Amino acid sequence: MQAHDVILSPRITEKSMGNALGHQYTFTVHPSATKTQIRHAIEEIFSVNVVNVNTVNVRGKKRTFARKKVRTAGKQPDFKKAIVTLKAGQKIELGGVNYFEQ
Repeated sequence: MQAHDVILSPRITEKSMGNALGHQYTFTVHPSATKTQIRHAIEEIFSVNVVNVNTVNVRGKKRTFARKKVRTAGKQPDFKKAIVTLKAGQKIELGGVNYFEQ
């Protein structure tokens, strides 16, 4: 797998923004990616040193929709996220803007 196939997108949430102050960044990754593949992909794409990688498989939530007096059940997709800890003094900037430290 190529580096850009492993890392799908950054997760920009309140919690991930707060963790960025402690040098932890959160990304949505390919469901079959391993911690080693994630580490190498982050180091290759952003040119930083990765200290630790934690992964979480997140199950999609079940939803019920009501349309035209008919109830239908649906489900959001499952995904895998990676919480990456960088070496002290390093940070990640996306597109020239540091989304994680605002």
